[in-house]
Amino acid sequence: MPQTENSRSVLLEARSAVVISAEPHVVYSVVSDLPRSGEWSPECLGGAWVSGEPGAVGSVFRGENERSPEVVAWAPVVRGTWHTEAEVVAAEFGVTFRWSMRNSSGERQDSVWGFDVEPYGSGSLLTHHFRMGNPTEGIRGITAEMDGPTRARFFAEWQAKVAGDLEATVRRVKDVVEREVAGATHPG
Repeated sequence: MPQTENSRSVLLEARSAVVISAEPHVVYSVVSDLPRSGEWSPECLGGAWVSGEPGAVGSVFRGENERSPEVVAWAPVVRGTWHTEAEVVAAEFGVTFRWSMRNSSGERQDSVWGFDVEPYGSGSLLTHHFRMGNPTEGIRGITAEMDGPTRARFFAEWQAKVAGDLEATVRRVKDVVEREVAGATHPG
């Protein structure tokens, strides 16, 4: 298994980055507005803040998600529409925004999604990343009946799916942000 800097095991990890023609605070304002996720996420259709100050550490977002039947089609993953809850675990304006997926009891899991933004030339470098250390409640359920080789196949395919989703997300965020910046500078 891959290892992190502090030698904790990592079950899944992926990242993707893109340069955006907008200042970091503008990019951050968009990606930290989780109810807008449906504009860029391959799975999250959007949702609402259900507790706390929107976007602040400790706030909770309830997302509505949809997954097509083709995604790792042979595995018993959730298909169609389902809901998740995520708790914001880092929110440094213009720099980093991260959220941890919660289990059915409302506890944070070792499954963290995030965006990091940094100045890059006259714009920004946006990095979207995901890290899962211990398996989540959902992953444990999906893999419970799998033998070793089947489980390894699942994680390889799931890793590729997550990496593809991150790549699609940053491209879509770039389009959304640059379109909004262009609209703000050229109204009408």
